[in-house]
Amino acid sequence: MVARRRRKGLSFYERKEKMKPGTWKEIFSYVFWIFSVSFAAFVIVLLFGMRTSMIGVSMEPTLYNSQEIFINKVSYLLFSPGRGDVIVFQPNGNENSHYYVKRVIGLPGETVQIRNGQIYIDGELLDEYTFDKIETAGLAEKPYLLGEDEYFVLGDNCNNSEDSRSGNIGAVHRDYIIGRAWFCLAKEDVGIGFIK
Repeated sequence: MVARRRRKGLSFYERKEKMKPGTWKEIFSYVFWIFSVSFAAFVIVLLFGMRTSMIGVSMEPTLYNSQEIFINKVSYLLFSPGRGDVIVFQPNGNENSHYYVKRVIGLPGETVQIRNGQIYIDGELLDEYTFDKIETAGLAEKPYLLGEDEYFVLGDNCNNSEDSRSGNIGAVHRDYIIGRAWFCLAKEDVGIGFIK
């Protein structure tokens, strides 16, 4: 009788349960979504996540020295830079130079001239943007004709800016434009936001 009880006692043998088909489907769904989100994040960072720092005071009050800027590298693959865009470029394609950040004033095929401290595009006064009276006309003292895919750029703080008026920068060729400056990070008392 004792032997019979021992046989009927606890058994440590467990039956293995098979996974239900729905469980496999759910696991693959999770793996798929994790991969998709990771890939999308990688593409977004690759295309929009490039950043640089503003060097100097040439773009004040829009951007300040050492302020971090995010660059949109995709928009100019689809569209051409427009007047008023703040662009990031390498002067004359010099890869050893730091990135320059300036505002587009003149577009391809236009003639830019600075007379009496004001900007003229194809002989018409440009009054869309507020600049201080420009003290130095530089290359734009005489009518400056932009070639195909060339842009004339100025710093918002134009009297403290090295830009298209300077012989070592001149007109910016589209091939040397890295992208559009579209978002800036906070710097001390300056807030974050989109660049206008």
